[in-house]
Amino acid sequence: MTSTNCCLTTKDFAVLEVMLERRRAFADPIAHILEHKLSSADVVPIDSVGPDIVTLNSRVVFSIDAGHAETRTLVQNEVRGPVGSSLSVATRRGLCMLGMTQGQTASIEHADGRRESILIKAVLYQPEAARRAVRQKDRAEGRRPHGLTLVYSAEADWRPLGETARMRQTEDDDPGPSAA
Repeated sequence: MTSTNCCLTTKDFAVLEVMLERRRAFADPIAHILEHKLSSADVVPIDSVGPDIVTLNSRVVFSIDAGHAETRTLVQNEVRGPVGSSLSVATRRGLCMLGMTQGQTASIEHADGRRESILIKAVLYQPEAARRAVRQKDRAEGRRPHGLTLVYSAEADWRPLGETARMRQTEDDDPGPSAA
């Protein structure tokens, strides 16, 4: 796989590191691609990644060898989502796309020696950018982000958790059988 540059979030970098350790254990041919990706990546905090960078769970429009555009969500494993809507980073294409920028082209080599070119046409959705947008909206509206919201206020005679309740008796209440 050749690429001009790659930008991974700390989370995506950690996911690839775990994937590399598992692949090395089975002498998987994709392990060398993972090693290259990890060694050449610029790693940034989740809050600092640009909105046009492909991260895990991003919805991406891309084309292969200047063919028709395809739209997929880049996922950790393909079990999630409807068939054909996702692309796993465990595949050569998915791994190549992770960390690419909108407008960037990269080339990958398949196991059979065949090469293909991938162009990222658009990043339609990126979870990190979506979270930032929600936080900015909350601040603009005066809401405290990630704060707690009071949904119920206890009555005045509440007692702390773990404190045993005392028995209350009223005048008209029969105390029950006596112990005498």
